[in-house]
Amino acid sequence: MGNQVLSFGEVLWDAFGDGKKAGGAPMNVARHLVQQGVKTTFASSVGMDNSGDALIGFLKSNDLYSDLIQQDDEFPTCEVTVQLDETNTATYIIPQPVSWDNIQPSTALTKAAQAARAIVFGSLACRTVTTRETLLNLLDETPALKVFDVNLRPPHYTLSTIETLVARADVVKMNEEEANLLIGGSSASLRDQIGEFRSKYHSQTICVTRGEHGALVWHDHEFYDSPGCPVKVADTVGAGDAFLATFVSGLLSGKPMQQVVDKACSVGSYVASQRGANPVYPPELLNSLAYL
Repeated sequence: MGNQVLSFGEVLWDAFGDGKKAGGAPMNVARHLVQQGVKTTFASSVGMDNSGDALIGFLKSNDLYSDLIQQDDEFPTCEVTVQLDETNTATYIIPQPVSWDNIQPSTALTKAAQAARAIVFGSLACRTVTTRETLLNLLDETPALKVFDVNLRPPHYTLSTIETLVARADVVKMNEEEANLLIGGSSASLRDQIGEFRSKYHSQTICVTRGEHGALVWHDHEFYDSPGCPVKVADTVGAGDAFLATFVSGLLSGKPMQQVVDKACSVGSYVASQRGANPVYPPELLNSLAYL
């Protein structure tokens, strides 16, 4: 049986004031999928340096290391500076170029994409031509469900690249701010904005996360609204990734969409209540995810 999910893109160190944690949205999504018992592979690149060796160690300890993790002798491993504001909302200073700007095509990568039921990818790693072309060729070679995690990190994107990726996606996930940017800052309601987005891009499923206010999802010609689970926020790093992982897991399982959205919001809220993107799930959260 093939891989259920292939997650493609950046892996990096998130450097906080008091230390650093492994991160990168596609890696975070993969990590949460593994915690939820979903068979997952992860494709990225690290540098041939101490930071890269440490990331490989992390990936091995979390069942995410394979021959899909390339090592680059030209570009360094990525270390991102994370800054938290007074509400513990994160902003990021991302260096360039780094190893995952140079993900190369390979036979192993093509086989993994062809075996996957879903492939998850984001916009950040597509800021350079090399990685972007590797991904676009993969998407052309796989029948998998294509899940695009919009991850707008100025100045690391162009509208033309985002439009190219959206056009290839079956599922598009973004936050409210990203929805406003992509739809042109429309003053219409979020439901009307989603309708406008769908009429332009013809996406099969559209998820818009709203932080503490939950999420609104359009799927199979219906809207699904979840009010969210307010928590005391430790930081917002990885909360959207946890939401997406849980959503993809639920979507692949064919469970009722309202249940899937509610559970995705619940897991995203838990991660927001913890420091860093990849907290270990407590037993009660794992039990609540047993249906996935």
